[in-house]
Amino acid sequence: MQPQPDTPLLQVQDLTKIFSIRQGFSSKQFHAVDQASLVLETKTPEIFTIAGESGSGKTTLARMILGMDDPSRGTLRYKGRDVAALTRKEKRSWFLKQVQPVFQDPFATFSPLKRIDHYLYETVYNYQMASRANADAYINDVLTSVGLTLHEVKGRFPNELSGGQAQRVSIARALITQPSLIVADEPVSMLDASLRMSIVNMFRKLKEDQKVNILYITHDLATAFYSADRIAIMLRGWIVEMGPVEKVLGEPLHPYTKNLKNSVPEADPDKVWTEKINLADMETVEYTRSGCKFAGRCPAVMDICRKKVPPNIDHEGRMVKCFLYGDEAPTPAT
Repeated sequence: MQPQPDTPLLQVQDLTKIFSIRQGFSSKQFHAVDQASLVLETKTPEIFTIAGESGSGKTTLARMILGMDDPSRGTLRYKGRDVAALTRKEKRSWFLKQVQPVFQDPFATFSPLKRIDHYLYETVYNYQMASRANADAYINDVLTSVGLTLHEVKGRFPNELSGGQAQRVSIARALITQPSLIVADEPVSMLDASLRMSIVNMFRKLKEDQKVNILYITHDLATAFYSADRIAIMLRGWIVEMGPVEKVLGEPLHPYTKNLKNSVPEADPDKVWTEKINLADMETVEYTRSGCKFAGRCPAVMDICRKKVPPNIDHEGRMVKCFLYGDEAPTPAT
């Protein structure tokens, strides 16, 4: 069944993942991802970034989109089809061919005991992308799109490549199946600054030249602002602000987005971070807090924030999950 021309590429609707955490002799449930919703359209390829601090639920959301984890609730549709309703054969031959991952550590992706080109040939043959006679030419064309050649990598083991080369091969392996969507989970966090920008520039070029949508997961707001068309900011499983990257990061509305933007370190030796925070403790408190998860840190907290979950509100061209922009917003002083 062919999707209609206006059918979104990806529809994530109220996607939720529930885990249990031990607290002494008892356990308590928490929502690692809590009713996350987003849409990627088919008409214009884009780089859609999901950003947030460690423990915000970014990777859990990515794993559900990739089909690696089953959601506890909610729906995930790809080209109009409910991914949960696909047969195992359909997932492998159709969904996993069109939705490809790129992970944080390329050296963890490849076995140190196998030559790097083994993975490229294996992907070509498994998905019948080229005949054996044409495999070399096909693989070389794909590698060329990420700035490499088959001659550079053939016969080499992963440890014989630099981090940047290994990540480019990982991206090439994902491109071999001619996907419509690449889910890249922290793909540049293990690379130095110069290599980060080369990978980010490559994503932008792939979007333009090959019309590939990129779902880019990161905690790095600098590369997010540089590369993204739209961005969703996550906080303890919630998407708290979402819209065009220029609006969300240029003029943030949610107090958490403002805090996240202000936390980007400046090159100023007179500004030294001295506060000590136990992030694991903070995560537990915020994930299990009633009302708004950010209430304990929010400079604009109101009484209602400690009692009720804020709604998703459309405001100034983006979605923001905050009472400040709803009917409960305080009246400005005159």
